[in-house]
Amino acid sequence: MKPSKFWLSALSFLGVVSASDEDFPQGVKRVPLRTHSIQSPYLDDSLHSKWFNFGGDTVIRTDRYIRLTADRPGQLGWVSSRLPLTASNFEIEFEFSISGKGNLYGDGMAMWITKSGDKSGPVFGGPDKFEGLGIFIDTYKNNRPGVTFPYVMAMVGDGQTSYVKENDGKLNELAGCSARGIHNNAHSTRARLTYVKDSFMKLELEYKEPKKWTTCFKVDAPVLPTVSYLSFSAETGELSENHDLISVDVSNLFVLNADKASTTTKSFHNDKVSKKKGGSWFWFFFKILLVGGGGYFGYIQYMAYMKKKQRGNDVLF
Repeated sequence: MKPSKFWLSALSFLGVVSASDEDFPQGVKRVPLRTHSIQSPYLDDSLHSKWFNFGGDTVIRTDRYIRLTADRPGQLGWVSSRLPLTASNFEIEFEFSISGKGNLYGDGMAMWITKSGDKSGPVFGGPDKFEGLGIFIDTYKNNRPGVTFPYVMAMVGDGQTSYVKENDGKLNELAGCSARGIHNNAHSTRARLTYVKDSFMKLELEYKEPKKWTTCFKVDAPVLPTVSYLSFSAETGELSENHDLISVDVSNLFVLNADKASTTTKSFHNDKVSKKKGGSWFWFFFKILLVGGGGYFGYIQYMAYMKKKQRGNDVLF
């Protein structure tokens, strides 16, 4: 017997919402946020963007990239969302390229999730004393012995604390990793930030080779402003390089059984997450199918028995 359209639709639905990975053993549904995503050609027919503002030395090449800075000294460029990001759980994946001539280059670029949405400033082209989250891709080493550059780090700002360039932000670093090979890479680089409120925050990089992701860090989720703006920025000083933003994909995350998915700080650092499956949608529907199928089979057997008995009675009389 062929499965009904209802069950095909149900199983299809299950395939969407039960898709999971090591961070979401209970399953997660990703809903793209068009209002915070950027794709080529970046501009509409009127040469404007409905969802983003651009400024500084930013130049847009509609078929290739948004160039935040060119390989020239003293440049600063930025891109900022017009609408606030209000999702409690989200995933931001962005593709970029950093390139330049010579052996010395700088300074770097950043991704921001900040309350004020300030567009420019002295920190990789973005604001200082910000409130929210900054992810910094630092390509020039000032004074951090024992650390290989380029270096990627996260800082949570309280609106009063400054980023200290002299020690490359070491004093206020939440987490970070070296990313040697990002500069002048043969292919573009991708970064993916996953944030689940009251649970974890994870940054992954794809730069060593295409489709090979490396975990930069995974920590307890910091407290971020309820309403914040997404932006990107870059700057050059005496040294310079091209900072190109190629695409941005943002998704709202709906975590299934989120109350059961939260774990302790120790489990985050060890990447161990509970894998309870009893309450999942899949097993719920499977049980319904099992019970329903058993009932149907019993009914068929009963009807066959009654017909056989009836034929026996007909013979006797």
